[in-house]
Amino acid sequence: MSLTPHVSSRIAVFAAVAGLLLVPLTGCGTADAPEASAGTPSHTRSSSPPQSSHSQESPKAPAPTQVTVPSLGIDSTLMRLGLNEDGSVEVPPAEKGMTAGWYAGGAVPGEPGPAVLIGHNDTRFGKAVFHDLHKIAEGAEITVVDGAGTAKHFTVTGKETVAKGSFPTEKVYGATGDRALRLITCDGEFDTDGHPVDNLIVYAKLS
Repeated sequence: MSLTPHVSSRIAVFAAVAGLLLVPLTGCGTADAPEASAGTPSHTRSSSPPQSSHSQESPKAPAPTQVTVPSLGIDSTLMRLGLNEDGSVEVPPAEKGMTAGWYAGGAVPGEPGPAVLIGHNDTRFGKAVFHDLHKIAEGAEITVVDGAGTAKHFTVTGKETVAKGSFPTEKVYGATGDRALRLITCDGEFDTDGHPVDNLIVYAKLS
């Protein structure tokens, strides 16, 4: 699956000035499409996407290690995700479908900026960690624990389902002073290759 939404010159110029990431997720393997391995899908990308200054490299901001969504029964460790060689965002491997990942090129959860957590809906092995994410309600709590054992609590402010070809890059990854969290997975109907055609994006802010 290869989806490369158009990035307008206005956004590209803004990115160069403000350090805006131009690499939205997502790839999800499905139970009916074993060839859709986790790392293969490509998305909107720049040739050299900038890394956030609020990454886990900062000694004051330990990397996140766990995410829980009590209302949905989600409780997962977090693996670190980066970029594939082609500039697309990594996703957790299909065999680790019940494990979510944190995109290390964005903000650390709880720090200023958009922190992005990525998880599969389904993989060829069955249901995955964010399978029920579409059920999340506004006001629900999401807790992220970092390597120092500190829990950061976020409140869901909204969610949306978007076509992968129209991923709202600036809205999801754009620079912000808010301590924001985004959870992303696949959603919607399947295309002729057996891949979901949409992304589900959950927006939350530090409580």
